[in-house]
Amino acid sequence: MKKGRMRLVVKVGSSSLAAAGGGVDRSKMTLLVSAVSKLREAGHQVVLVSSGAVASGYQSLGYQQRPRTLAAKQAAAAIGQSLLMQTYTQMFAAHCFSVAQILLTRSDFSHRERYQHAFQTLSLLLDKDILPIINENDTVSVAELTFGDNDMLGALVAGLVHADLYLILTDTDGLYDQDPRNHPGAKRIAWLQEITEEVEALAGGASQLGTGGMRSKLIAAKTAQGLGIPSFIGKLTQPADLLDVIHGQGNGTYVSYHPEAPAANGLPTRKQWIALHSPIRGSITIDSGAAEAILKKRSSLLLAGVRDVSGTFEQNEVIEVYCDGSLIGRGVSRYAAEELLDLLPLTGSTRRSGTVIHRDQWTQTI
Repeated sequence: MKKGRMRLVVKVGSSSLAAAGGGVDRSKMTLLVSAVSKLREAGHQVVLVSSGAVASGYQSLGYQQRPRTLAAKQAAAAIGQSLLMQTYTQMFAAHCFSVAQILLTRSDFSHRERYQHAFQTLSLLLDKDILPIINENDTVSVAELTFGDNDMLGALVAGLVHADLYLILTDTDGLYDQDPRNHPGAKRIAWLQEITEEVEALAGGASQLGTGGMRSKLIAAKTAQGLGIPSFIGKLTQPADLLDVIHGQGNGTYVSYHPEAPAANGLPTRKQWIALHSPIRGSITIDSGAAEAILKKRSSLLLAGVRDVSGTFEQNEVIEVYCDGSLIGRGVSRYAAEELLDLLPLTGSTRRSGTVIHRDQWTQTI
């Protein structure tokens, strides 16, 4: 990226888009589109992760509130997603910007080739000055293959495109030390170095129109931070608000963001896939010496450090690595499980040499 030009992922929730009784709130969408367009006009690249398909479509099915059954949600999403994109296309066209729709499922991330294709497609769209608008493919997603909520989808997309900042827009102006609805003296937390269990405990539940709440936003910001990406959680009230956010003057809560500091080098795409998306085929246990070598010295994991093998993984499959009962990371094994088991008795006195996981194919637990 050129100096001063940022790559941003903006996530907007259902409560910030849909009308209270269902359907699209055009005034809310107009504000969002204007704010995103100002970022684009300032030269920044933007990926928009937009919720709101189910909330926008259930009214057309005759429901008075967000449906509960999977079939009804998927039907509402099928209607609402087209309404959202129609409105986005028209509104961004008024600002002379073109948009592209991308619908993702969890399997698009877990399948390595599809994950790489998603990265290439998004990169091309951004290079061509097209605004990608991403949502989970609610019409076909099932419980086992969902992201949980679009807060997490946004964090994973931010990692995928190596964003400089992840902006999570919601209906509150950040995190407070107490619930401001019940405590008039509650104070907003403007900046967090990291998200601890104590910080997560300050969050509440889900919103009425969406699936996420402040807790899900904190967890998503924590995931983004693990990928080397800072976050902002706050409310959009004026078209210029997002420009204020990237300058460190946003009305919300920042997580490990310093507007004057150079962007950190995020986790490489291949390591993101290993850390967060890859299917796990088995595990190994290593000794403390090997753990210190790979965690502190950034060395590869050698055969001599392996103490136990579990599972039926093959060569070049991703496995988990444990030490003293704790998960410390994941990596691509250069051996099949059966080969490692055959070599284990020889790792004591004979000290066979060989690399089990190369450092370029290893990631610590995020």
